[in-house]
Amino acid sequence: MSAGEMPARPRPHSIAEGRATIEDHLEAVLREVGPLAAYDQPIVESLGLTLHENILADEDLPRFDTADIDGFAVNSGDLALASVNDNVSLPVVSEVIAGSGKHFAISPGSCVKIMAGAPIPRGADAVVPNDLVVAGKNQAVFSASIVHAYGVRRKGEDRESGQVALAEGAVIGPREIGLLAALGRERIKARPRPRVVIMSTGRELREPGKHLDTDSVADANTSMLASVVRSLGAIAYRVGVVDDDPRTFKRVLSDQLVRADLVVTTGGIGEGDRAMVKRTLSDIGEVTFRDVALLHAAPQGFGRVFEEQTPVITLPGDPVAAYTSFELFVVPAIRRMMGLVPYRRPQVHAVLTQDIASPLGEREYRPAFFEVTHKGAKVTPVPPSHARRVGSLARANAFIVVGEDEAALNMGDPVRTLTLDRPF
Repeated sequence: MSAGEMPARPRPHSIAEGRATIEDHLEAVLREVGPLAAYDQPIVESLGLTLHENILADEDLPRFDTADIDGFAVNSGDLALASVNDNVSLPVVSEVIAGSGKHFAISPGSCVKIMAGAPIPRGADAVVPNDLVVAGKNQAVFSASIVHAYGVRRKGEDRESGQVALAEGAVIGPREIGLLAALGRERIKARPRPRVVIMSTGRELREPGKHLDTDSVADANTSMLASVVRSLGAIAYRVGVVDDDPRTFKRVLSDQLVRADLVVTTGGIGEGDRAMVKRTLSDIGEVTFRDVALLHAAPQGFGRVFEEQTPVITLPGDPVAAYTSFELFVVPAIRRMMGLVPYRRPQVHAVLTQDIASPLGEREYRPAFFEVTHKGAKVTPVPPSHARRVGSLARANAFIVVGEDEAALNMGDPVRTLTLDRPF
């Protein structure tokens, strides 16, 4: 056991009666949060969105045979006997420039100088690159034969008219946007970016940059979680710190619903005087609060509020617990709303570099540093005394997953690892 690790305190091997598993709570969230309705959007705004229609090519792409290189358009039959010892000389009858809007044709035994992207003249079927031609002002000399269609992008070679260019469900990236633009599409039908409102509660919290009293702290949660929302391709509205007064909280929440597809709160869902959010949401909606078998982040809540039935996910107030809970429950909800799969971030296996002890009956997501070396993937946990510190979370790029029935993981074991910065 590594220095600083405390032995796991005795706990029953099974999850205590009345506690929900992480999967139970996530299933409840995903069951109630569905994909957002799709609508037409400009392709330049569609990066990261999910396509909700099949995109058909309205015409061939390219629309006509084009030169793939700069050179000379020829009829390949005219150069069938060309060789180093028996050159073929052809008159250059014109020059074809991309975008000129003119139609060209050549007769047998002639050629034209052509620019990449320009249409192949009628009568030509190949392009000889410039570096294989000795050209004068009106004459070009060829010292090798050329095959049919060399240097030519054929009409419909990329996509034929009527062919599915992008299938429904495709995630729109830069290359897909390039294809859409090439097809002449200005708008597509796609699921929109969810609008996520993020609020923190707690009388001890202050906005970053504001004066701190003796017992007050800067709010880390809303800025941190808003950044995660943006990294997922959704829209974040950071409300910031809301007063612990139930009437103020209710008013601010009501005002925010006009721009919210999802509300996320942190804090106020514990017990006793700290449960303002829990009490208030129970009065204005159907919100279920549960004790989830998640180490250091047991209280969780989900439901819908007000007449709009806006979904709300409530998280603990501790920053590391809030971040962990957001990753487990909010990230899948946002991806489901966007129509993206998988909902959950994939896990990988990595070799553990230090021993870990953890209590039985709860799943732990230990902040850690994941790296791939010449010997393979390895992961190093933060010390247990640092596991709930924001500074340690900032240095981490992964979570080591310690199961509910695992009291210890040993150095050298392959362990489940949730990498946090990889796209998926």
